[in-house]
Formats: sequence, C-alpha cells, structure tokens
Amino acid sequence: MTDSKKLTVFYDGACPLCNREISFYKRRKGSKAVNWIDVNRSAKEELAPRLTKAQALSRFHVQTFDGRIISGGEAFAHVWAALPGFRFFGKFFQMQPFLWFLNNLYSVFLRFRPHLQRLFK
Repeated sequence: MTDSKKLTVFYDGACPLCNREISFYKRRKGSKAVNWIDVNRSAKEELAPRLTKAQALSRFHVQTFDGRIISGGEAFAHVWAALPGFRFFGKFFQMQPFLWFLNNLYSVFLRFRPHLQRLFK
C-alpha cells in the first residue's frame, strides 16, 4: 500500500495522554496501514495542505487517502474505521446522529485535556 493510499494521523507526541492512546492504536492489527505523524517531531510548519503545526497541536487531525483533512471526534472515527478490530465502531460513529455526539464529546474533552495531561505525566 502506498503512503498516498493510507490514512495519515497527526498527533501530539509530547502530550502523555495522546501519546499513550496513539501507542495503543499502533499496537493493533492493521496499524501499519496508517501513517502516524508525531507533530512535535516535524520541522515543517505546514504538515499538509490546509493543516499547520499549530492547528494539529490544538486538536486531533487525520488526512484521508483522498487528501481531506478531518478533525475532532470524526477524525477518531476514521482511525477506528482503518483498524480491523475497531472498524465497526468507526463506521458506526461516522453516521448521524452518532457523529454529532462524538464531535461534541470530543469538544468537551478538549476543555479538560490540560488537566488530564498533568495527571498522565
């Protein structure tokens, strides 16, 4: 599979919580079909068209194989859909009203992320 046919995940490797979650996904079956990009290790300020390093550090983003940039809860649904053990959940949460719920849950999580990061250090 060429890199252009893979889902690309942009994550904050300096965030202990984020790093722990991405490490979990990387150990799953099918994870080699995903490009995992630690944003903190990138020297580029623009990681992908329409995605800056600052944006990628502020919330979770993926780039689909067709070049679309997706963020928030929907980005997690795409990661899950790419991993065989989570595919059902990924497809489920890409449908409305479940996608709406997931995106809102992620927005709530972002408010608590700094506090959770301190707990996971």
